[in-house]
Amino acid sequence: MDDIVKQAVAKWPNVPHCYGWLALDARGNWRMRDEEAQRADAPGDKLNNATLIGFINRNYGHDDAGRWYFQNGPQRVYVNLEATPYIARTDPALGLVLQTGAPMETIERLYLTEVGVVIVQAGDIVAQVDDRDVAPLFEALELDGKPAGDAALMRWLDGGAGTFTLRWRGNTIPAERLVRDELPQRFGFVRTPAPDA
Repeated sequence: MDDIVKQAVAKWPNVPHCYGWLALDARGNWRMRDEEAQRADAPGDKLNNATLIGFINRNYGHDDAGRWYFQNGPQRVYVNLEATPYIARTDPALGLVLQTGAPMETIERLYLTEVGVVIVQAGDIVAQVDDRDVAPLFEALELDGKPAGDAALMRWLDGGAGTFTLRWRGNTIPAERLVRDELPQRFGFVRTPAPDA
């Protein structure tokens, strides 16, 4: 968190929290959701200002209830998550990079949902892989130690037998099936934060 943000929180600790105005989409874009977007349940306008995006990324965190937010000076702006708290993209040099710009140096576990959405985990970081970047991971999947094709993956996702693993940057990572709607409970995050009752 930026020092100036920490100072603002200390100086004005009781500024009301903000809900519904900021979202993170499944491709790692920050979106501003004005009142009209909120009423229409629309994704909102994609933010393009690099300075603002950098500020959000540096001041992004979560509370004890698993609600993710951007600390905007003294105000906590809770984030609606279309997918997971982080979105990962492939990078030729680093492997995977989060939407915050931080490299995801390792993958400890790979999860595949019933519709083929790819989730990666390393420690506390849980990230959905941008759908435009899943091809290299699918190409590195193995079923029972042998290269797996699309047909084998589809059978496995439908409950077929066998052990899927990912060969990634010299490591073998276990893969697990997971129902998309179970992600928030499994990993302790809230997709649409709301004020405490």
